[in-house]
Amino acid sequence: MLKDKRIYEITSYLDHIRSNKVSPHDAYVYIKSYFYDKHDVSIYNIVYLYPFLYDIIFLTKTYLSKLGFYYDGYYDTIPVTALRYVTEANYILDIKRLVVEVAEIDTVAVNTNLPRIVHSILGTETLKQHSYFTFNSGIKKIIERLRSQKLFEGYDFDEAKYIVTRYYTHDDTSLAKDVEAIREAYNRIFQPYRVMYDLATKQPVQI
Repeated sequence: MLKDKRIYEITSYLDHIRSNKVSPHDAYVYIKSYFYDKHDVSIYNIVYLYPFLYDIIFLTKTYLSKLGFYYDGYYDTIPVTALRYVTEANYILDIKRLVVEVAEIDTVAVNTNLPRIVHSILGTETLKQHSYFTFNSGIKKIIERLRSQKLFEGYDFDEAKYIVTRYYTHDDTSLAKDVEAIREAYNRIFQPYRVMYDLATKQPVQI
């Protein structure tokens, strides 16, 4: 989403960048939107309750995009240098809900140590002239470093997701204190603004 609230799909946005119809400095909100239902059992409650916990690849690519990186590879990035917000908009089909969480990308980056991780791996070089292999392997290292951090009261991203899934999907009530600790850490790290809509009535619903 640009500052004037126009929304572009990535391919269209890049076409407008190349034709100078928009500037990377116009980009303001990076939105990821996807559809889920109860058949996605391993991630269902994650994307519903803790969406930023689920997709750290998206968080990493968004932060690198804000830094101005553009690379059309497996870990693609786009230049969105004025970016302020990152948004997860997940459609939960079987209960007809749209769950939206918005966070400030700078807050997320600082609280997950992304600036330090990126600098330690990529250094001060832009990598824009580097090979496909070099760029994508660099991003992969950033993602793995981010994933391995014990940010959620002693748990890393994968461990926290496993605990939340065990608690909500498999009714493992012995993990109640762990889930509460993860929830508090999640809210402290991402500081998300959260809203949920009923897709049938198209009205916000109480969370």
